[in-house]
Amino acid sequence: MKTLKTLFPVLIVAVTVFASCNNKPKEETTATTVDSTAAEATYTLNADSSSFVGWKAVMLGVKEHTGKLSFKAGSITTKGGQLTAGNFTVDMAAITPLDGNYNAQSTKEKLIGHLSSPDFFDLANFPTSSFVIKSVNGNSATGTLTVRGKSNDETLNNIVISETDGVLKASGELKFDRKKYDVNFDVPSKDMVISNDIELKIELTGKR
Repeated sequence: MKTLKTLFPVLIVAVTVFASCNNKPKEETTATTVDSTAAEATYTLNADSSSFVGWKAVMLGVKEHTGKLSFKAGSITTKGGQLTAGNFTVDMAAITPLDGNYNAQSTKEKLIGHLSSPDFFDLANFPTSSFVIKSVNGNSATGTLTVRGKSNDETLNNIVISETDGVLKASGELKFDRKKYDVNFDVPSKDMVISNDIELKIELTGKR
């Protein structure tokens, strides 16, 4: 039972795909004019360690776990240095815990195994999650997030893009309500609280 209580914070965040809490003040979204004469450029996502989703899971009064998820595939399209489109697929089997809050009873291996089960990820039926951009407004982009077969519109904020010698680097933040994706577990103890809001920090690298 102690093992499960230790794992619950991460179980909730990991099943919701990506997550990284940092309480950084949000930047205001400002309209950006895209140069209509510029040529579009599409970059293929590097599905290696240079592209990842960092996550941080917190249960108030207990502890926190941190880690990352890897991308399986994706692409980013820009025009005049501004984001215009993109689609990303996350490999749900590539969960990597990075913190040291584990012991003989609560190991990283047990965590990953539990996350892979039908109680959480159900990787046999939902091996990936995805985000597809539908529209862009300044440094924010609205798109369809799909987790465990459930799809909802969400907003990627604070987007930063840079390009050097054909290599694109991009980052952004996304927050969503886990319960919209049937991640409904609640800790049955009154002194333990798991936030419904999941925050993600996304880092991408792509090449033309």
